[in-house]
Amino acid sequence: MKIELLDIHKHFGPVRANDGITIVIEGGTIHGLLGENGAGKSTLMKVLSGYIHADRGRVRLDGQTVRFTSPEAAIRHGVGMLHQDPLDFPPMSLLDNFITGRDHRLAQNRSAARAAFMDLCRQFDFDLDPEDFVSEITVGERQQLEIVRLLWLGVRALILDEPTTGISAPQKVKLFATLKQLAAQGMTVIFVSHKLEDIEALCGEASVLRQGRLTGETAAPFNTDHLVELMFGQVIEIGERPDVPIGVPLLELKQVSVSDHRLEMTDFTLSVNAGEVIGVAGLEGSGQRMLMQACAGLLQLKEGQLLLDGQDMTHRPYPHYAAAGVSFMPANRMTEGLVPGLTIAEHMILAKQRQNGQRNGSSAQGRRIEWTAAQKLAQEKITEYNIKGWPDSTIESLSGGNQQRTLLALLPDNLRLLIMEHPTRGLDVESALYIWGKLLSRRHEGTAIIYSSADLDEILQYSDRILVCYAGRVTAILETTATNVTELGYLIAGKEFRPDLEDMQD
Repeated sequence: MKIELLDIHKHFGPVRANDGITIVIEGGTIHGLLGENGAGKSTLMKVLSGYIHADRGRVRLDGQTVRFTSPEAAIRHGVGMLHQDPLDFPPMSLLDNFITGRDHRLAQNRSAARAAFMDLCRQFDFDLDPEDFVSEITVGERQQLEIVRLLWLGVRALILDEPTTGISAPQKVKLFATLKQLAAQGMTVIFVSHKLEDIEALCGEASVLRQGRLTGETAAPFNTDHLVELMFGQVIEIGERPDVPIGVPLLELKQVSVSDHRLEMTDFTLSVNAGEVIGVAGLEGSGQRMLMQACAGLLQLKEGQLLLDGQDMTHRPYPHYAAAGVSFMPANRMTEGLVPGLTIAEHMILAKQRQNGQRNGSSAQGRRIEWTAAQKLAQEKITEYNIKGWPDSTIESLSGGNQQRTLLALLPDNLRLLIMEHPTRGLDVESALYIWGKLLSRRHEGTAIIYSSADLDEILQYSDRILVCYAGRVTAILETTATNVTELGYLIAGKEFRPDLEDMQD
């Protein structure tokens, strides 16, 4: 399917998300759509897939002009989109999700649907159980579910919006193999990303957006510096990580045991010092989330003791941790971190009231809201964190990267311990460098940071020490200066690292 996006314009108030974009994508290719956060990538793809309407411009499929009134209409014409946060129903089974949208009949032929589901999974080597619930599978497996569902619905053009965000390295390898297989079968694939390495590894051609406009198009083999200049208008320099003296022990875990519905971690001991940065590496579901939730008071210890600044916090609820200067920033922005329907300014009000309540030892309910001050604070945070939005912008109207920046802007000033899942998830390289600069500056005030990331280069660049999780256990605690990506790759896969064998392979 040949896709033509011709002079697409889309405005949201004063924000020009798409400002006269024209892109032609040939059938049977993998086409990259590259750009920084808020460049207009997702908006353009939502126009193509029927989620929103363009203010001006045309969409042509195989030479025919189309105008979609809904995602369902786009799918009927063969265009389907896999969103950064998959649009599925976690309380339902994989098979029920697979059937959803097939037709409007109440009674479905479940036997035929199950056979089709299993056939597609075998075709692409997806290990999915149709009777599992979506709430029990990983983000990568949810992507696989959405791919087979869209294929069953008959799409001939597949759009993937930031699909490598939040998935493990093995899941990324499988995803890329699937997309190459689909393109070889004649499928048109549009791969939306801000990650240069993903575009370079997968795509034959790439279009680059910046501030709502098309800045250039190029074909493989790509020149990295050229792509960066098209994205940002300049080459980005990665500075040195500043050294900060490590302070006294801040967080102490003593022979703790903790578990969730899948895993159990037993007899684990750790001391984290003020100003120290601890990276947590591991395949998704290896226990890192469980460990970090326990450190934040979101998951109660089964055994052992947790001390914060020498104070026993064992079995205390999360509000006590928050009052003591602990903040937890989850990976799932829209279900755990932010409130759909509220504006940036309203989020600032909630955060400010929570902080005031913690300082005063009260709930802060019933306080009068100073809307003018809230608008001013929101604008200051928008400027400070370079959020592409306005104080009155609803949180769901922001791009994924700008939602992430908003989460960071909501962090309190009195931080002692900051715990983060995938802090730069969905951020382009310039934004990630800026955000890490803001985070690392907190160490001068004695803030300790514990964070997880699927990006091993990020783990190595910003951590003082690294915890490696595998199958519910911390299998290694490493000094960052004494390890490398290869060793981490072995350890997170549960393998013993043998430098002598690596030397022989070299």
